[in-house]
Amino acid sequence: MYAIIAGQGVLPLNVAQALHGTDTTFIWCCLEGFENDAPFDAALMVFRIEQLGTFLSELKSAGVTKVCFAGAMHRPALDPSAIDAATMPLVPRMMAALQAGDDGALRTVIQFFEEAGFSVAAPHELARDLLPASGVLTQNGPNERDQNDIARGHQVLDGLAALDLGQGCVVQQGQVISIETLPGTDWMLSRLADAPFAARPKPTNGRGVFVKRPKVGQDLRIDMPVIGPNTVEAVSNAGLGGIAIKAGGVMVLEREKTVELANAAGLFILVQD
Repeated sequence: MYAIIAGQGVLPLNVAQALHGTDTTFIWCCLEGFENDAPFDAALMVFRIEQLGTFLSELKSAGVTKVCFAGAMHRPALDPSAIDAATMPLVPRMMAALQAGDDGALRTVIQFFEEAGFSVAAPHELARDLLPASGVLTQNGPNERDQNDIARGHQVLDGLAALDLGQGCVVQQGQVISIETLPGTDWMLSRLADAPFAARPKPTNGRGVFVKRPKVGQDLRIDMPVIGPNTVEAVSNAGLGGIAIKAGGVMVLEREKTVELANAAGLFILVQD
């Protein structure tokens, strides 16, 4: 039996749909504050991070052997008064994880579950159609200027990998316009749309590209990057020309709608090996 640790967005539902109708059953689990309805009449469990140890025991008692983390979650604030006895031994590592970068924090979460006897499956292992093949998904493709910006974006993300920052950046005419950090992709792109700055290159010489990919060495079981319709709208609002993602390393949610919106906005989506 699986436990789907469901965050926000459509990704958890994609995983549930992939399991529904098979011989595999699942429990729908939500962190308190991020609750959503369980699909397909699945059992629902709501847990608090302060009672993680108890939650792990409850999953084992329910017959769960595998877990899949899917959907966006923000880092919860710990309430020391709510920590129970089963969770107390985990607290020192938990506190250290909350101070680490995203990949470091999520590796600690994986360790907690694996040490409790669960195997951790990635969403794309269950919903395989979320990973597009390499190529251009849209009517438009990147031009030479875009390709240069994409190459620069990968160079920047290579350099940032050791710092465990975000999974994306924006490059326009060779200039790094923005780097994704803890607030995430949507926040980064919205800042470009809401607060254009005088030094930004003129779009007539290249509109710029949003480059999205996993960090070097990242554990993809729990935080593989995603794009979807909201990403396309945010890229368009930011005045950019397209999106470049890594083949096998970025999931595309609601692919048909995502491509349709990109075509309507005149954007390209490139999936690169």
